[in-house]
Amino acid sequence: MNSESIKNFALIGVGGYIAARHLSAIKETGNKLLASLDPNDSVGIIDSYFPESEFFVEFERFDRHVDKLRRNSILMDYVSICSPNYLHDSHIRFALRIGADAICEKPLVLNPWNVDALAEIEKESGKSIYNILQLRLHPSIVELKKKIESLPKDKIHDIELTYITSRGHWYDISWKGNIQKSGGVATNIGVHFFDMLIWIFGEVKQNIVHLSTPKKASGYLELKNARVKWFLSIDYNDIPDNYKETHQRTYRSITLDNQEIEFSTGFTDLHTESYKKILKNKGFRLLEAKPSIQTVFEIRNAKPVGLQGEYHKICRQVLTT
Repeated sequence: MNSESIKNFALIGVGGYIAARHLSAIKETGNKLLASLDPNDSVGIIDSYFPESEFFVEFERFDRHVDKLRRNSILMDYVSICSPNYLHDSHIRFALRIGADAICEKPLVLNPWNVDALAEIEKESGKSIYNILQLRLHPSIVELKKKIESLPKDKIHDIELTYITSRGHWYDISWKGNIQKSGGVATNIGVHFFDMLIWIFGEVKQNIVHLSTPKKASGYLELKNARVKWFLSIDYNDIPDNYKETHQRTYRSITLDNQEIEFSTGFTDLHTESYKKILKNKGFRLLEAKPSIQTVFEIRNAKPVGLQGEYHKICRQVLTT
């Protein structure tokens, strides 16, 4: 890669769990990380990727450094955003304000009107906002989409989505346990599944919530070509017993017409693949994220109806024990 094609990156939220995948993607695509920010200074992981990157724990100093680089004709091409969900909107605005494109983790923002406001700023700035929607790049999911598109357009499928990913007490204390900051369970751990289902099976026709607590949520989505019963949880008690016996703390299952969709592997390089597409101006753009943002917003603000209508089998177990 010649020096003219090497892009300059800044990264916000480098101390977070998902940041390592962004660091790897920036490195794997042959680009440079010039500056990174996180209020947590336990970020030794940077040494494995970009030990020369400047690091800041205060946004104001990070901002000043980026501006100093700009005044010396060193411009940021991209700002990668891995900060807490409620800060995404502000950090995307920062990226566009300094003349960079934004690459933001999911959920892009917490509210659908935030998408509309960002669309205006994107238009004014001439820069682009990209969302990491890596499930759309998973080989099994891509193959599934092709299969569904080859079937009659009026065929309605039955889907059951179950995702249980155990979290300890730290979760409640962190920003993730604060619904105002994370958007709650459906937003924090479910938004990419909803995006994937809407992408394949079409727009939401009906959105019903049966259960909604700080640790779990369940409901029913009627899509253009699918009926979806879903259950999301961070509670270890919801893990099936046979998984507990093998000391597993995560359970993920999606069935399509009673057939399991296998996609437990193949996630390793999806962020790098996302970056490759973004660098070719082919990444997933702002408005593509809006349907799933609208869906989880409605889930977050819905009044649960309990065991009425079409509900997930684990939802019954939770509400009757």
